[in-house]
Amino acid sequence: MSAPWVITALGAGSNLGNRLSNLRTALRYLKKAGPEFEIIRTSDVFETAPWGVTDQPYFLNACFLARCALSPEELLRLLKDIETKMGRGATRRWGERVIDLDILTMGSLVYDSPNLRIPHLDMHRRDFVLIPLSQILPDWVHPITKRAIADMASDFTERAPLRICGL
Repeated sequence: MSAPWVITALGAGSNLGNRLSNLRTALRYLKKAGPEFEIIRTSDVFETAPWGVTDQPYFLNACFLARCALSPEELLRLLKDIETKMGRGATRRWGERVIDLDILTMGSLVYDSPNLRIPHLDMHRRDFVLIPLSQILPDWVHPITKRAIADMASDFTERAPLRICGL
């Protein structure tokens, strides 16, 4: 018996190589992930300054909305497998990467394990997450902060990232 379908949001970022191509390749892998995972919407792509470690190239970031019947740990394994297939190796924390895929939300689930926290621990502090996420999931309410994505994204309107293109 499979898990129930849950609307799930993912974040994607790349700052090495052909950044736009990397995001599109990750999206292709996700679209082929199998019957328990279906991409239903994508945000635009935004160019953003690095967060945490600033001495590195700018990122391209986007968010993806999916219907998912995988457990949080199964979804994490899927994302890590895609990152590995795309050539992501070990890097410094918040460092350069060919691709970074993060689980942002899984419905209203609050999940905490040694490997994973849902909702994503820092999503409410990151313009490169909230601006694209507000395009595809504006009314979702964070189960801990009790704020809607659109409301949290409005905190960043004065220094919003630059929209590049659609996927």
